[in-house]
Amino acid sequence: MITPTEVFKSLADETRVRAILLIAGQGELCVCELMCALDDSQPKISRHLAQLRSNGLLLDRRQGQWVYYRLNPDLPEWIGEILHVTSKANADWLKDNAARLQHMDGRPVREAACC
Repeated sequence: MITPTEVFKSLADETRVRAILLIAGQGELCVCELMCALDDSQPKISRHLAQLRSNGLLLDRRQGQWVYYRLNPDLPEWIGEILHVTSKANADWLKDNAARLQHMDGRPVREAACC
């Protein structure tokens, strides 16, 4: 069980907050999409995603050369509510990130889920 202290420590960095809010809004994003949206390097994005994953907030999956991240579906409901309210109340704060993601050239194509 993840504690409030662990959640808020995990979200105490701007890059991690922006990444998790974008992931929550999109359902799933790969590292390259987050690099474009956040206008940051692969090592930095990967390091922050690894921390969110190790704290239990995100899960990852590999599809070919891409690694996709999504919210852990087993998170307590209150965490999803915090992310939803934060995202909704701060749409302007994420506007540029969302625009860069939307206009990204060469976004990877996700395979349809099996069965």
